Amino acid sequence: MDKKNESGLFSCCFAEALGTFLLVFIGCGVVHSAVLTGSQSGLWQVAIVWGIGVTLAIYCTNHISGAHLNPAMTLAFAFWGMFPFRKVFPYVTSQVLGAMVAAFFLFVIYQPYIIQREIELGIIRGETGSELTAMCYGEYFPNPGLLSNSEGLYDPSKRIAFDSKVSHFNAFLAELLGTMILACVIFALTDSFNSKAPESNLAPLFIGLTVAVLISVIAPLTQACFNPARDFGPRLVSYFFGWGSIAIPGPRGGFFTIYILAPSVGAVLGGGLYKLHGSFKS
Repeated sequence: MDKKNESGLFSCCFAEALGTFLLVFIGCGVVHSAVLTGSQSGLWQVAIVWGIGVTLAIYCTNHISGAHLNPAMTLAFAFWGMFPFRKVFPYVTSQVLGAMVAAFFLFVIYQPYIIQREIELGIIRGETGSELTAMCYGEYFPNPGLLSNSEGLYDPSKRIAFDSKVSHFNAFLAELLGTMILACVIFALTDSFNSKAPESNLAPLFIGLTVAVLISVIAPLTQACFNPARDFGPRLVSYFFGWGSIAIPGPRGGFFTIYILAPSVGAVLGGGLYKLHGSFKS
């Protein structure tokens, strides 16, 4: 969402860090809960918690920074002349730092469950197969949850068939399309000239629901990123806490193109799609 006021840059950056912390702590937190404890039943439960996390983060920070909370959206707003380019780097840095802090606290409080899960799955952190726990932080394609056998153990014999289900191109396309749709919706909901949009105080709710819906569609393929800070911040934390090359560059590589580049391009295209639609009406 674009910035509504002239808050100082420090205040805006603090708000962006706080908001991104909230959405990552809640969103990645529910992934921890689902993966490590089995507390969630089905993808929709994870998706809707993510959506609520996004909604709450926007409500907490929109009046200060505009609640971008996503480097892809910051870039899209700047690209389409709705945000000054000179503030892009401070905003993006704040978003990544907020995501890192959230991931660090999740690692601390869930560490016993991570160790227990590694023992149950028969995996060693940092070795092939440990993306089954690293998926709590960074994202992988396809969703690593299908890599275990009927007994719940990591099954390396499934690797080739597993990887073939989602190619690098399909993963890139999925992230690009998902973020494009999200950005188009955000531009529509925050357009003051869109008389058919919900009232401004309801926009965060509909943005959160959009995130939840898109996660339900895209998560089996790529875990549904749509936000480079959400992926890169937690991925860095997992890299430094034992997952190493499983986190960066990942067992198949491609994390930069799929989880940073694709959402960034998708957000710019989504904003352009909405603006193009508006130009047809005028």
